Amino acid sequence: MIYLDNAGTTKMFEECVKVHRKFSCEQFYNPSALSTQSMEVSKCISQAESYFLKRLGAKVGNVLFTGCATESNNLAIKGSLRNGDWEYVFSEGEHPSVYNVAKMMELDGLKVHFVPLNKEGKVDLKELEKVLSEKTRLISIMHVSNETGAINDLIAISKLKDRLCPRAILHVDGVQGFMKIPFSLQTTSIDLYSFSAHKIHGPKGVAGLYVKNKGALKELYQGGGQQYGLRSGTENVSGIMQFMKAVELIDERRNFDHVQTLKQKFNSVIMGLKDIKILDFGGSPYIESLIFSGVKGETMLHALNERGVIVGLGSACSSKKAGNRVLDKIGISKDDIISSVRISFNAYQSVEDIEEAGEIILQVYKDILQRVS
Repeated sequence: MIYLDNAGTTKMFEECVKVHRKFSCEQFYNPSALSTQSMEVSKCISQAESYFLKRLGAKVGNVLFTGCATESNNLAIKGSLRNGDWEYVFSEGEHPSVYNVAKMMELDGLKVHFVPLNKEGKVDLKELEKVLSEKTRLISIMHVSNETGAINDLIAISKLKDRLCPRAILHVDGVQGFMKIPFSLQTTSIDLYSFSAHKIHGPKGVAGLYVKNKGALKELYQGGGQQYGLRSGTENVSGIMQFMKAVELIDERRNFDHVQTLKQKFNSVIMGLKDIKILDFGGSPYIESLIFSGVKGETMLHALNERGVIVGLGSACSSKKAGNRVLDKIGISKDDIISSVRISFNAYQSVEDIEEAGEIILQVYKDILQRVS
C-alpha cells in the first residue's frame, strides 16, 4: 500500500508506542494530584511545553495542549471574542474548523470579513489591507493550505497587523506548516498558533495552541483550572509526551528537501500524460492536486484504492460535502474540481514508492478513459 493522503493523517512513529506505554501503564498518575509521583508527571508536561516553545521559535508565551486542532482553532477564535464594536477577519481559504466558526459568528450578528485568495491560493494581501482597522479584534489566517499547499506570507501579514491594527490578535492555523515548513515565531507578530500531532507522525487526539499572552484569551468552559485556567480538564499526558517524541524525531529542513525531491520525481512521471493537470502553487512540497480530465476524482480514488494507492479528495473534515470551497475560491472550474484528487506526501517515503505510485495512477486513469470512451 502506498499512502498519498498524508495531509489527512500520518502513520505514527513506532517510538511513540513505547512512550504511550510508559505514561499510560507506568507513570499513569494524575498531574493535578499532590503525590510525589503526580508532581513528577506534572513536571514532564512543563518540560514538554518548554520544548514546544523552543521548536516553535517562541521567546515568550505558553503552549496549551488540546484534544485536536479543531479544538485549538475554536479556543483561539472563540476565546478572543469580546463585547463591543469589534471586527473579525478571516481568509476564504480557511479549514472548516476556522471557516465554519467564522460563518457562525456572522450569523450571530458579529462583523466578519472574509478576505479573498489570489490565483496562487494565498490570501490577497491588498484586500487584507483594505479591511484592517483599529476596530479589528482578530485576524485568523492559515499558515499552509490543507487543500493546495499554498504558503501564506506570515511576515507580511504581521507587518500589516502591526501597522494598521496593533491591538488585534493574530491567529494562525499552523497544522500543515508545523514541523513541515522551516519557520520561527520570532520573525512574526503571531499571538496564537494551532498545531496537531497526527499530521506529523504523532498520535491522534492531541494538539497544541501557542498563546503569546494568556490575558488576551478567555476559557471556553469551566473546570478544575488546569493549563492556566484556559483549558480545564485532566491533561492527556500520554498524548502530550508522544507528541513531543514525534517532534524530537523530525528534522524539518531535511524532511522539506526530501519531500521536494519526492514531489519532483512524482510529477515527472505524471507529466507523461497531458490529460492530467497538476495544481501546484509553488508552496508546500507536501501537498498538490491532480485534475483527471473526464473522470471524477471520487472514481479515481476508489480505483486507485483497489490498486494499492491511497489518495484524498481534500480535507477529511469536509469529505462528506460536495465540491471544494477553496479550489472554487481560486478560480478552478467546477468540472476540474469534480475531477480533482489531493496528493500529499510524507518525508519517510522512498523515491521508488512515489514513482511506482505515479505509474499506477497513469495506468488506472488510462484504463478508466478506455472504458468510458
